[in-house]
Amino acid sequence: MILLDTQAEEDVRAKLVADARAAIEARGELLRHDDWGTRALAYPINRQAVAEYHLLQFHAGAASLLSDLDRSLRIADEALRFRIIKLRAGVPAAPDMSAGVSAQREPSADAVPAAAEPAREPTPQPTDDARAPADAQVAPAEPSGEPS
Repeated sequence: MILLDTQAEEDVRAKLVADARAAIEARGELLRHDDWGTRALAYPINRQAVAEYHLLQFHAGAASLLSDLDRSLRIADEALRFRIIKLRAGVPAAPDMSAGVSAQREPSADAVPAAAEPAREPTPQPTDDARAPADAQVAPAEPSGEPS
């Protein structure tokens, strides 16, 4: 997955994706390239609220392909974020996001993107009694006054 800066020139973004595809095709097998278009980010990255998404699924012929992709994408200023993930066998295919590309619109400059997941309730902290070991014996309190 590659997230590109939408403020970079179109030809520069296209060259970055083409170079990644060429590297994959030279030393591996490109299975799928999905251009998901411009989408809102879950949180701002380098003060950007939107990015151009590209999903590239491939089989690597050599481990050097992965390190070369990692290096070239780290250097590229146009790549806001990227992630190279090894999928286990049996993982379902990525969803077809091309239908949502035309329906997506860029948010206004003052719009804040929504959170990716709802807020979670805070986890209750255990009390001092709950921290005591299970086999610990608690002595009964001595009555005030004379000991028996």
